[in-house]
Amino acid sequence: MKLGLIGATGWLGSALGKGLLEKGIVAPGDFTLLNRGGPPSDYHGYSDVFWAKDVPELVQRSEIIVLSVRPQDWRGLQLAAPGKLVLSFMAGVPCAELQRCGGRIVRAMPNAAAEMGASYSPWFAAEGVTVDDRDVVSRVLSGFGTSDPLDREDHIDLMTAVPGSGAAYPSLLAQAILTYLRDHGLPEQIARKSVEAAVCDGARMLEGRVESAATYLEAYLDYNGTTAAGLRAASAAGFEAAVSAALDAAIRASRDLLGPEENY
Repeated sequence: MKLGLIGATGWLGSALGKGLLEKGIVAPGDFTLLNRGGPPSDYHGYSDVFWAKDVPELVQRSEIIVLSVRPQDWRGLQLAAPGKLVLSFMAGVPCAELQRCGGRIVRAMPNAAAEMGASYSPWFAAEGVTVDDRDVVSRVLSGFGTSDPLDREDHIDLMTAVPGSGAAYPSLLAQAILTYLRDHGLPEQIARKSVEAAVCDGARMLEGRVESAATYLEAYLDYNGTTAAGLRAASAAGFEAAVSAALDAAIRASRDLLGPEENY
């Protein structure tokens, strides 16, 4: 496939570019790249990729265009891509806006695990995207993880708030517990290992079976021990409400990222 990647050296674009090349999904000679700072000496060990001088040149050389830029940068691209398949990683830029470029539009929401080749990237295809296009999207996204199609575009906002948040919420929990242990005088090394045991190692029990979370909670509560006391206190203090408020705020923020149209 002839693929153009705008934002090729950002954290997400770089992760995708590396995966596409290393897995042989895109040949270096068919890979056109563009970034703000200009081409590096090589790209993940590949010196034979093509660096476009501007957006029109990238479009001219590509059948599929991936947009891995900030939502605030979208309008400044002035992208014109009639007849092209356009895959956007931008939160908050809806299909109706993206379709101004003339392409067949797909929106995807990768996450920070892309750097490890383990992103989960749900995607939504706008009207006009073909069956073959869908296969291409799945293949491209396999460059840095797994993906699933969505039936509704507004669910992309939920994906922005949840898988798109990467390690943010586990980090919030880890930091809160770590601060508590430090405040109670626990030696730093032991405090860190204790938090990893709870947040990182404990979460592995849910990997591949997250639907069992309710079963685990019920078992802890039925045992009625120290952890049950902690769970009840967390709930009484508004833990679930705090999580809902966080996700609501993230969804609202994603819908406001693009800003007004006045300078478009």
